Amino acid sequence: MRWTIITLAGSVALLAGIVGADPAELKVCSDPDNLPYSNERQEGFENKIAEIVAKDLGASLTNFWWPHQRGLVRNTLRADKCDVLIDIPKGYDLVTWTKPYYRSAYVLVTKTDGGPKVNSLDDPAMKQVKRIGVHMNTPPSDALGDRGLQDNMRTYITFNDPRDPDPERRPLKMLEDVLSGELDAAIVWGPLAGYFAKLTQKNGGPALTLVPLADDRVIPLTFEMSMGVKKGDQALKAKLEQAIDHHQTEIRQVLEDYGVPLLPLKPPRVGPPPGAGSATSPAPAEQPKP
Repeated sequence: MRWTIITLAGSVALLAGIVGADPAELKVCSDPDNLPYSNERQEGFENKIAEIVAKDLGASLTNFWWPHQRGLVRNTLRADKCDVLIDIPKGYDLVTWTKPYYRSAYVLVTKTDGGPKVNSLDDPAMKQVKRIGVHMNTPPSDALGDRGLQDNMRTYITFNDPRDPDPERRPLKMLEDVLSGELDAAIVWGPLAGYFAKLTQKNGGPALTLVPLADDRVIPLTFEMSMGVKKGDQALKAKLEQAIDHHQTEIRQVLEDYGVPLLPLKPPRVGPPPGAGSATSPAPAEQPKP
């Protein structure tokens, strides 16, 4: 009887601990200053999607703030500082990735009034566009080079470092140069371009024309985007995929609210499950944005 009482007392204490415990936590690896993706004021589309996912998991949401630049995975997921990257290319081989939840493209950005009228990179009019901005080490720079347009390119930095206050060294600078006339056109990852165009028009600025670019024969210019977890974390991957399935409409609405150009997802290929092996990333080493 004495051992029964002790066992029952222990069970009651354990149950009390379970009932009183904090809910599960989802810790997101977030950039503190990189709109439209995320910032410390929770204003980015990654912040909004993280809220949707955490709610589906019944988890409290916290952020581990780290600039999304070189060393990202090493200093976040591999260091066990956080659980998930909300927006990475499908096939990014430094992580285990989920099924994709949206697909976007690089877009050609020009001023609607007075800018060049170009429909694709192979449009003959491209040869007359003398000042084309691209972020260095991204697929458009290779695509333009393959077309003999390297002399028309002006390269801008890819990485955003919140510790650097110089506005000349931020990713949006290239789009600002299209508005000012410093550039005739820019080729920018769709979510960044769509957000900037929508913000510019909201603030009374000139309209921008965005032309989504198709993949060419060699260089991909469209990418499917997934969530990324630590290598081998199949349990969290499965939970995130369930959340994606449950909230596709809400997630799409968030992306549309931020002006993200959306393309249909590609039909799934038969083969190893997503995240099971290595794939070529569309971005430089340890940089998750295309």
